[in-house]
Amino acid sequence: MEINDLIFKELLKRGYKLEGKTRVWDVADSKLWYLTPKQAQGFLDLSKTEGYKKTIIEKEVSLIKQNMKDFVHALPKTSCNIIDLGCGDGQKASLFIHELAKHMRIRYCPIDISSYMVSKAAKNIRKMKVGEVLEFKWNISDFENLNNITPLFREAGFETHFMMLLGNTLGNFDREDILHGIRTSMNKDDILLIGNGLTNGYEDWTEEYKDTIINKWLVQIPQQLGLTKNDIAYDVRFVNSRIEELYILKNDKTIKHLGRTLNFKKGDVIITAISYKYTKPEFKKILEKFFSSVKIYSDSKETYALAFCKR
Repeated sequence: MEINDLIFKELLKRGYKLEGKTRVWDVADSKLWYLTPKQAQGFLDLSKTEGYKKTIIEKEVSLIKQNMKDFVHALPKTSCNIIDLGCGDGQKASLFIHELAKHMRIRYCPIDISSYMVSKAAKNIRKMKVGEVLEFKWNISDFENLNNITPLFREAGFETHFMMLLGNTLGNFDREDILHGIRTSMNKDDILLIGNGLTNGYEDWTEEYKDTIINKWLVQIPQQLGLTKNDIAYDVRFVNSRIEELYILKNDKTIKHLGRTLNFKKGDVIITAISYKYTKPEFKKILEKFFSSVKIYSDSKETYALAFCKR
């Protein structure tokens, strides 16, 4: 596979840290997951597997359905923009679009780092023939630029945002950065709904992430560094309150690209993805640092939660 300049530069910039004698390279940045249509489709394929459905989608959908009345009641009665952060193929938003359209005028605004995802989401929601779908170049963005983008959606009678960060997306980011960015992009009447996994001390998330479909998707990152499947082995660990999906070098490997030389050693670790898990009190405490009002809805076993936040 061809070496990707962005991933290569990101690895060089970050370098490695030592854990004992092991060199750990960390390129766990979601913007690197969807650089190609193949990567984006790989994630969509993953989201349709039984394991993903069971641990994330089914829990999230159940909580949404149980508490939909609360969400609808808190929104304006006239109109709103549905801002779908990390929209994927739009399926996470479809429940709300179908229900909210019964009560108000709606406009769907998908936002994702991947143009492939935005196009998929817009196409799927248009098929529902409910409300308006707003799709233009600013939909393709990372979350660091939201305070410049979301004002562009406030027009033509659609001044209020219902922002969604579903599908355990928050856990894949540095918590402080993404929450600060979202908060500064919100007006006082806007609402944010976050869906994220919880840890209750018993849930064994590690085994659930040791999945061949996840490996098939994430392995494209080290492959775009010039490594092959024979050079690396996939593994998962839980440290520092987060799942780390990583690859271990089976042998020494030298990569030359852009006039630079990168020397991997046998035993080196490359972290490609992270997923933070919180206890319910931790989840609420983190969110209350940024939002004046936070209400948590969780399943009976406290393995998944929705957080309803106001600025």
